Amino acid sequence: MLSGSPTKYAVALFSGFQALDVFGPLDALNILSASTPLGLYILSTTLSPVSTIPVKDPIPGFIGQSVVPTHTYQDAPSDIEVLLVPGGQGTRDPELTQPVVDFIASSFPKLRYLLTVCTGSAVAARAGVLDGRNATSNKLAFDWVMSNGPNVNWIRHARWVQDGNIWTSSGVSAGIDMIYAFIADQYGQELADSIATISEYSRSTDPTNDPFSGPA
Repeated sequence: MLSGSPTKYAVALFSGFQALDVFGPLDALNILSASTPLGLYILSTTLSPVSTIPVKDPIPGFIGQSVVPTHTYQDAPSDIEVLLVPGGQGTRDPELTQPVVDFIASSFPKLRYLLTVCTGSAVAARAGVLDGRNATSNKLAFDWVMSNGPNVNWIRHARWVQDGNIWTSSGVSAGIDMIYAFIADQYGQELADSIATISEYSRSTDPTNDPFSGPA
């Protein structure tokens, strides 16, 4: 572990979050925690289980899973260093995600890093923390995401983008490549490579390698 590496992580949940947006990065962090002590907080508006199925306009026949939060946004620990914001169908509901927007806005000055996956960048953009920054998002939802952050420099051709202490990734699985890049940056390339080997994951190490956005 490199000196000064973050140890306190939190995930901001809402109804209708995308499962892999959360569990892809968390699985890498789970493995990381075997050699590097980490703390993880799961946040939501209440302590009731949070489903990947949105509370409004669920897709007929759509299956989902639920996660039990450890804290609410109101009583979130003050020592969070890294906040992960996933995307998902629920990001399309501004009322539902307003507590997440408010929490990002209030907690960002104290965070060391903000990480978003997929349309989670639209939620962060609504909080104003991406203004003037480079960022990316899910390519199938890119135009909608841009409408949530007119003052953001949106990078369409990118697997993930780092701008200072903010990391944003493209859609769903791109969050896994982003977290490995983050782990390499914060804890060392050797450890990131080891985790990828344990996971038997062939990671992309080029943030511009984005086959889903068309020609650069």
